Amino acid sequence: MSKAAILIPGRLHPHAESRIREAFEVVSIARPDAMLLDEPDRERIRGIAVASGIRAQSVDGEFLGAFPKLEIVASFGVGYDHLDAARAASLGIMVSNTPDVLSEEVADTAVALLINTVRELPMAEAWLRQGKWHSVGSYPLTKGTLRGRSVGIFGMGRIGLAIAKRLEAFGLPISYHNRRKVDGVDYGYHESLVELARAVDTLISIAPGGTSTEKAVNAEVLRALGPSGVLINVGRGTTVDEDALIAALADGTIMSAGLDVFANEPDVPEALIEARNASLLPHVASASMHTRTAMADLVADNLLAWFRTGRALTPVRETAHITGP
Repeated sequence: MSKAAILIPGRLHPHAESRIREAFEVVSIARPDAMLLDEPDRERIRGIAVASGIRAQSVDGEFLGAFPKLEIVASFGVGYDHLDAARAASLGIMVSNTPDVLSEEVADTAVALLINTVRELPMAEAWLRQGKWHSVGSYPLTKGTLRGRSVGIFGMGRIGLAIAKRLEAFGLPISYHNRRKVDGVDYGYHESLVELARAVDTLISIAPGGTSTEKAVNAEVLRALGPSGVLINVGRGTTVDEDALIAALADGTIMSAGLDVFANEPDVPEALIEARNASLLPHVASASMHTRTAMADLVADNLLAWFRTGRALTPVRETAHITGP
């Protein structure tokens, strides 16, 4: 196992890289480009460790196919739309991600972002820090509140369930939209995202990225959400049509939005930055040292488990059937 060569293309969490270096031979390149390696190096690579999110670089089928002995790709993060899992499956390559260990942190952030958005807490803090409480008076009463709201969750997976559990404690009714109804979940299910938006006034998106969800939260969905509507996105920035959202915030189609993710990170549209009714975070939902370290450990543990047992701890859906030699 110690002689297995693991490729790290680009940057990876330093704790993950440190643990991988302890157990494996590591080959590093600047980006996922097989031409940066000579043929002997390509032939000895048995695993790849990659990052998702803002650090992600596309790991396509051509890149995966350049390594004849490749067995596993261990990805840092829950979302894995940056790599071609379907192609990996066709090549018999395991793909793992890091679910569960970040669910509670992201759910905490989603609820905090919702409260920030409806109660304008960042702006209220700025009011105090700028001396306006003293010079002008109390911060204006907020139009928004959680009282009387109903919540729709787009993406009722592990994180969606954790968010729903928290919001139930606030006394808010929950419903959701997924590709299909989730067994054992009693929340109201809506077969379309528009139908869900029409039934609620608070939409929280935790849906994965990819072509099937690209710009799923579009102008029609925002109109259905309505003028008291609030959109929260802690999933993938690509699931929201940012042009439609900017227009909806500007003309009152919805009341406000809270965003932790964006379509072209770290580039954020200036119109969103300038929007007073938008609360924005720089993709920090899982960004505590505790949680990111746990994610890094899971990347390393997936590689260790694979080369010890022929099974990954947290395989993605497309490759769950694959086992090692």
